[in-house]
Amino acid sequence: MAEILIVEDNAANMRLARLLLTSAGHSVICAADAETGLKLARELQPALILMDIQLPGMDGLKATSLLKSDALTAAIPVIALTAMAMKEDEEKTRQAGCNAYIIKPLRYRELYRVIDTLLQDNLPQQPSD
Repeated sequence: MAEILIVEDNAANMRLARLLLTSAGHSVICAADAETGLKLARELQPALILMDIQLPGMDGLKATSLLKSDALTAAIPVIALTAMAMKEDEEKTRQAGCNAYIIKPLRYRELYRVIDTLLQDNLPQQPSD
């Protein structure tokens, strides 16, 4: 399965996300703030990032913009995680470069579906014979 970076400052949300991902067979890297998340993304090149939007210091939208503007991390899919459910919030996540948007609290079926879709879309294409 995939290595997934979770950037989340809330300990309970981090535990839940880690549990759901490891239960699905993924390996997990954890960061409690955007700066650490950016550093880990550059160093470890995870297959996917779950990015909380409301983080202390730099928010998740700014962090995603930085990831998407860096050649080392631009191709890594980012799923925005937020408790905010307003239509304009979804648009802001897209403008920042997020590939998907999930409203907290996490629902495991939705999380797995979105992750599977993004990982499948991000696989290298096999040459056809």
